[in-house]
Amino acid sequence: MNQSPPDEPEIRQVVRAFYARTRAHPELGPVFAAHVTDWDSHEEKIVDFWCGAILRKPGYSGNPMQKHLGAGNVLPAHFPVWLSLFDAVLNSTLPEPKAAYWSTLAHRIGRSLSFGLEYADRKTAAAPPNLSAFPN
Repeated sequence: MNQSPPDEPEIRQVVRAFYARTRAHPELGPVFAAHVTDWDSHEEKIVDFWCGAILRKPGYSGNPMQKHLGAGNVLPAHFPVWLSLFDAVLNSTLPEPKAAYWSTLAHRIGRSLSFGLEYADRKTAAAPPNLSAFPN
């Protein structure tokens, strides 16, 4: 299978569709609503993030790990839910090779953020991270 990246209009389309579903999601909606008051601005920042991550386009400035750690209500358990919803949007919006390309990257980032949150939480409890919680 030849995986190819989405282009910027496709990235924008996925981000908009994802956050429309996220706002309505019973578990994720309240997590985001506690922090996002300007959805257009937030979505533009996330488009910039994905354009940087996928297309190597400059423009995103931020630290996703620090943002998620500082939120206070983002839990490692949210990431499988987030990724499932994100994959559903990718698969319903993009052709399969582009959805697969982006999904692979999103899962890597999701695992990294989840691990970082779990590690930060366990570090304060002086316990080792639960590595078995991460799928291969």
